[in-house]
Amino acid sequence: MPPTLASLVHHSALKLTVRAGEDRLDVPVRWAHVSELADPVPYMEGGELLLITALKLDAEDPEVMHRYVKRLVGAGVVGLGFAVGVNYDDIPQALVEAARQEGLPLLEVPRRTPFLAISKAVSAAIAADQYRAVTAGFAAQRELTRRALTEGPEGLLAALAAQVDGWAALYDASGAVVATAPEWAGRRAARLTADVQRLRERPAPASSVVGGTGNAEHPENADRVELHSLGTSRRPRSALAVGTAAAPGTAERYAVHSAIALLTLTTERSRSLHEAGLRIDGAVLRMLLAGEPDHARTVAGDLYGGLLDAPFRIAVAESPAARTRASTALPTGGDPGAEPGGDPLGTLTEVVESAAARAGEAVLVVPEGERLVMLATDGGAAVAACVEHASALEAARPASESLAGGDEESLVVGLSAPSGPIAASAAYKQAEQALSVARRRGRVCVEHEHLAAGSVLPLLADDAVRAFADGLLRALHDHDATGRGDLVASLRAWLSRHGQWDAAAADLGVHRHTLRYRMRRVEEILGRSLDDPDVRMELWLALKATAPD
Repeated sequence: MPPTLASLVHHSALKLTVRAGEDRLDVPVRWAHVSELADPVPYMEGGELLLITALKLDAEDPEVMHRYVKRLVGAGVVGLGFAVGVNYDDIPQALVEAARQEGLPLLEVPRRTPFLAISKAVSAAIAADQYRAVTAGFAAQRELTRRALTEGPEGLLAALAAQVDGWAALYDASGAVVATAPEWAGRRAARLTADVQRLRERPAPASSVVGGTGNAEHPENADRVELHSLGTSRRPRSALAVGTAAAPGTAERYAVHSAIALLTLTTERSRSLHEAGLRIDGAVLRMLLAGEPDHARTVAGDLYGGLLDAPFRIAVAESPAARTRASTALPTGGDPGAEPGGDPLGTLTEVVESAAARAGEAVLVVPEGERLVMLATDGGAAVAACVEHASALEAARPASESLAGGDEESLVVGLSAPSGPIAASAAYKQAEQALSVARRRGRVCVEHEHLAAGSVLPLLADDAVRAFADGLLRALHDHDATGRGDLVASLRAWLSRHGQWDAAAADLGVHRHTLRYRMRRVEEILGRSLDDPDVRMELWLALKATAPD
């Protein structure tokens, strides 16, 4: 504890006597200061014990003393020491009454006690308190380290909560509560999810203080909560919350800082381990895609549990900046030093990995520059989190916004159908096909399974397809524009009736010989035979692509 007026009064060498404010001696003293100014307030910071001899004060004037004491109290002075036997043999009654009225402790300093002795006593007590705090902080650090090594983050949180006489909570990269201590803090910690998310949006390291509503009936609602980011990357991977009834002291502050360092070490893999992990992930995925599942299992060992044996799905994701570089090349290890979390792909990685960790699932995520490949258990939490994240992004996008507009904050994801290790290469191709469709349709995520259940016609909504269709049919449109027949409508009717002359002619309201003549003109103008099924297919798709909506 820091020195108080009571501790100075009980100091045997100082011989101080209390003349007023006996009920306020437990106030901490930040410093002892000597000033004979009539108004020392401009030089006060608060928490001082002011020492005077009344050299320049009319200490016997009640009105002057009342104003003087009132200013000291307003400036935060915690006590007034008056030296007797210098200018006054005793403390003037006007000063004593003023101190009593304002509740300011007034101490009588005997002539044989120099002010320097009081200043030294305060300084020594402050130094001793700081030493105790540092010693307690080192002891707390040792205890936190021991608990972290033997019990993991849960044990560390329990030790930290005991050190600060409050509670502590750990959040993962998605802002979800991972662990709390004591158990009753879980509900309080869950209410801070939005505050944790705001903290994660700031560059690390970051911290903030959240006010609470603590009271005796609801101890879980701490009066004060500190949030600290954990991690060394540009965006913090997790966060620590520490709830206390008041601002932590020096010893408690040491404990909090030690916990931050230890949790950062336990939640952050070292750079070398991260690079090695990415290389292994990339190698295992390349083996699977090369049709070598046995070799992939040998390299992976128990690293991914049963992920490589159970039905899984492959997702390929990219941000718009990578569209011009998109290819079918097999994924590599990517850039191990790339900062995750600072872009849409990093955010997706955090969401997927956090969901998998909470569900106890294994997930394989391999970055490839502005692209990443994910392999996750079919029907598991990681796949669900990926789809939910994409759906949330799509729902939040303005109706007028299109991925073709080059929004660098957007995400495009293609998800394969369920597959196994032998068919991993086919699943990868499915994911790329779904990605291409998502890009074409302006969607955030497309699942390959949904493509077969839909129609091929939406795939024609592409500028290249429209240009091909316009070029193929232009000669027919030019012919019709001269008023010499309706070849385009006749071709559409004939194709829609699968070449049945009578039915198509009836739809057009013309004789079948007229329709036969028009189809011969179509062949002459296009220079292509309608007996060729490929020609009929291309003409039908061209007609559908250029048909008005």
